[in-house]
Amino acid sequence: MNSVLRSDEVIRRDRSSSLDALHQAHLRRQRKLRAQVLSVQMAILVLFFALWEVAGRLKWIDVLLFSYPSKVFAQIWKDAVSGELWGHLGVTVGETVVGFLLGTIVGTLLAVLIWWSPFLSKVLDPYMVVFNSMPKVALGPIFIVMFGAGFMAITITTLSITVIVTTLVVYNAFKEVDPNLVKVVRTFGGTRRQIFNQVILPASFPTIISTLKVNVGMAWVGVIVGEFLVAKIGLGYLIIYGFQVFNFTLVLASLIIIAVVATAMYQLVVYIERKLLAHRQ
Repeated sequence: MNSVLRSDEVIRRDRSSSLDALHQAHLRRQRKLRAQVLSVQMAILVLFFALWEVAGRLKWIDVLLFSYPSKVFAQIWKDAVSGELWGHLGVTVGETVVGFLLGTIVGTLLAVLIWWSPFLSKVLDPYMVVFNSMPKVALGPIFIVMFGAGFMAITITTLSITVIVTTLVVYNAFKEVDPNLVKVVRTFGGTRRQIFNQVILPASFPTIISTLKVNVGMAWVGVIVGEFLVAKIGLGYLIIYGFQVFNFTLVLASLIIIAVVATAMYQLVVYIERKLLAHRQ
């Protein structure tokens, strides 16, 4: 009997070590794949800037319009050292973060409200579709008159973009949850609150997290559009000012800064997503 138990224990240990070895091999492959992807991405980026620099130096492109990287980065460095850049960057990032957070929270709450009331869903559905299709730039002047030429008007412009997108995406995720799961909870006497807490929300959680990534881009679009219309400070203002004085190096420098900061925000959201999903698992 003891020999049989020892044999079973040996088999379990061997199986566990085999599974651990397979898991470690899988993790190594994943790390290798990520490293390869990052290497190719960086190579493409370096090649792009190198070709751009050569094209500018050899006058293959109009340097008045397209400038070239060394000149653009010199502009960024000059503005950073002088301190002029940081005020514009701080204002734009602050507006973007506020628009991003409010858009995600308000849009998700609206989706919950609409799901909770099927009558309200039928009433609001065509209005949401129409409002989502409207050009938000056209609403900008109205927001400026209503809320003044400043932070509030820019934030509302951002919300007009992020809230509707978030509401539609999250609400559709609620509707696409397997109805059989809902029926099971109802069969056991579950209330609407219990159905939402136990079935709808957990099933839609990955979509809600993914919406954060979409909202990063939407928030930046809303803020820059708002700054185009009204701001006297911010990266959007620098772009408009650069166009007005034909300083396209400043315009491209502002665009590169926006790309870098938006990428950093996106990666932060991806990191939060991984942590939250790992915690749920």
